[in-house]
Amino acid sequence: MEKTSNQKEKITRGALGKFLLLVIFLVGAVCLLRLTPIKDFVTPESLSRVLDAAGLWAPVVFILLETVAISLFVPASIPIILGAGLFGAGWGFFCGWLGALGGASVAFFVGRTLGRGFVASIIGDRLKKYDDGVERNGFTAVLYLRLLNSPFTPMNYGLSLTKVRFWDYFFGTGLGSIVSIFVVTFLSGTLKEVWVSGNWENLLAFEVIFAVILFVFSCFIPMILKRVKRESNSN
Repeated sequence: MEKTSNQKEKITRGALGKFLLLVIFLVGAVCLLRLTPIKDFVTPESLSRVLDAAGLWAPVVFILLETVAISLFVPASIPIILGAGLFGAGWGFFCGWLGALGGASVAFFVGRTLGRGFVASIIGDRLKKYDDGVERNGFTAVLYLRLLNSPFTPMNYGLSLTKVRFWDYFFGTGLGSIVSIFVVTFLSGTLKEVWVSGNWENLLAFEVIFAVILFVFSCFIPMILKRVKRESNSN
């Protein structure tokens, strides 16, 4: 009995050590990008120069840079808007979506490796049933949270601390983030093109109107999902 207690204490200490590493990693990433000279290189101008030098490999380089940025706790909207400005709406959406998915995956593995053990060791019976529910309905839970337009980058690490399976997280994130990335990309990309060219009639293009409709629809998604959930529970 005493051996089991000591073993549990050892596991908890190890999990706490990993969790502290996760906190240090996230705080360090934020400080690195905001308080050091590196912040001067994380600008549209610097990124544009890097991508120009990459030539045909520019989309691949952008996806990799976005993956790293999001895993370092940079808000996803920043690289997505930059991508729309650099590649236009179409390619900007595709590259932004892949980069966001890559960053979400890296963040998940970092959070799961360093933080999950500690959270599992301190979680009570009351919260455990919710944790088990996320494991059983992982895809639906992740899809729901992504459709709610929850903050993308913090949610990556938050979900990694639950029992959700990676592939449920991956596909839920991939599908659930399409609407928000599409809206941000097409609106910002088109606005830049209009500003540069002066062709204001482009604001009435099908893609822009569709993006606006999607944005308005996304505002009602939480109410729609709650109603569907309420009706399914009543049945």
